[in-house]
Amino acid sequence: MKRTPIVVLSIAAVLCLGFVAGRFTGRRSADSQTSGRRILYWVDPMHPAYRSQKPGIAPDCGMALEPVYEGDVTAVSAPLQPGAVALSAERQQLIGIRVAPASKSTGARMVRTTGRVVADENHLYKVTAGFDGWVQTLNDNPAGTLVKKNQVLASLYGPDIRTAEVNYIGFLGSVERLMVSMAPGDQNQKSIEESGRVNTEQLRLLGMGEDQIKDIGKTHRVTSSLELVAPGDGLVLFRGISSRQQFQKGAELYRIADLSKVWIVADIHGEEGALRPGTHVKVHVPEVGKTIQATVSTATPLFDDASRTLKLRLEADNPGLLLRPDMFVDVEFEASVPAGLSVPADAVLDSGLHKIVYVESADGVFEPRPIQIAAAYGDRVTIASGITEGDRIVVAGNFLLDSESRMRAAPQSAAAAPAAAPPMPPMAHANMHPAPTMDAMPAKSMKSKAMPTEPQAAAMEADVVDPVCGMSLKPSEVKYTETYQGKAIHLCSDSCRTKFLADPARFAGEKAASTAMTPDQAAPHHD
Repeated sequence: MKRTPIVVLSIAAVLCLGFVAGRFTGRRSADSQTSGRRILYWVDPMHPAYRSQKPGIAPDCGMALEPVYEGDVTAVSAPLQPGAVALSAERQQLIGIRVAPASKSTGARMVRTTGRVVADENHLYKVTAGFDGWVQTLNDNPAGTLVKKNQVLASLYGPDIRTAEVNYIGFLGSVERLMVSMAPGDQNQKSIEESGRVNTEQLRLLGMGEDQIKDIGKTHRVTSSLELVAPGDGLVLFRGISSRQQFQKGAELYRIADLSKVWIVADIHGEEGALRPGTHVKVHVPEVGKTIQATVSTATPLFDDASRTLKLRLEADNPGLLLRPDMFVDVEFEASVPAGLSVPADAVLDSGLHKIVYVESADGVFEPRPIQIAAAYGDRVTIASGITEGDRIVVAGNFLLDSESRMRAAPQSAAAAPAAAPPMPPMAHANMHPAPTMDAMPAKSMKSKAMPTEPQAAAMEADVVDPVCGMSLKPSEVKYTETYQGKAIHLCSDSCRTKFLADPARFAGEKAASTAMTPDQAAPHHD
């Protein structure tokens, strides 16, 4: 019975010792973890240039400050290239960074361009006047009229016609008399026939048709007029005469095109690849909503200096005269892309004037590289210069990475730029004296804002405190410096400067000594 209290006390003692040992062990474990990754400082997640020596709330976004551990990527002291960003693995995962190596590849891409329909010059007829004369009669065949071969277009008159007809009729009479006196098989018959062809060609050169020549040969009658006929089937593209009009020798009277086959002149750029003759392409006619096939011709594309493009000639059948000259069509074809170094198209950030990609130059360090694009196909682009094979390119999360780079570069740019004197707002306190003008200011008292005094320069070498918001600022983070009662006041933003100028005694005078809080007393904040 007497041993029971002793047992109970022993058990209680053992439990207490176990609890104390557990607390001690847990504390040592936590201390060992903390000592393994010592916290260097805390940073603003949205403004990494802002640092604090203790945890708190970010003054600009209200987010909790993030710790930066010893040995972390963000704590690397080595200088980075301009625009480069160093991110920890956790930060990369949060942003969604994904990298892939640049590699050589090739492929084909779909090229879409415009084309213009033109007449096949191999079947284009230009009817010109072979003499000076007048238009006697003109048939109803303006531009846009379909005509047949040897169809009479107009009746022309001129002195040269009568002379040619008289010579031809006289020649025929002489031939008939000679043929009567010649015996069958006489060798002179061949020379007579050759002379007859010469006289016939003279009439053809004037524009006379075969039917009219045969009629003159039968009747031996001078008509003094010429029936102008169409040289082939086609569409009248141009008519240059009107009824009773006088014309001169060599004038273009008609232009007729056979549109059973047409040419399509497509505009292509040099990087769109060369198409081999015989390659089939698709031609879409928007006006009628139809698609036809065309073939690349053997002609070498010519360069047009006005459009700065190559003129690729296509040949196409034109059933039903679907295509007309000067009609615009859409051309679509596949062009092979030469093998070259390529990256995904999403990896390229295009600002309009410059194109960049982000390259992982070291573990967790990303820097921008300007590039030049040679061609694009599918979801990839071929790089002409800027990167080398094997470079690790950021292919996802690059937009947020670019924003991070710009945010980190902003304070450096502001510090590097010459400090401009901000406009002075209206005086809001009796202790604030108006600034003297340049004429009234003595030469010895004039000091540039960009060149601080020796006490100011010494103060700027270490961290300073914004008296308005209490933020601890690096020299590069100081945006404004005001002087009040001979004392330099360093401010971090426009809002803090406005509040200071509204009541400087509150933040810089005797009043500030009793009310201002240091960064160690309270977390920095903006109202």
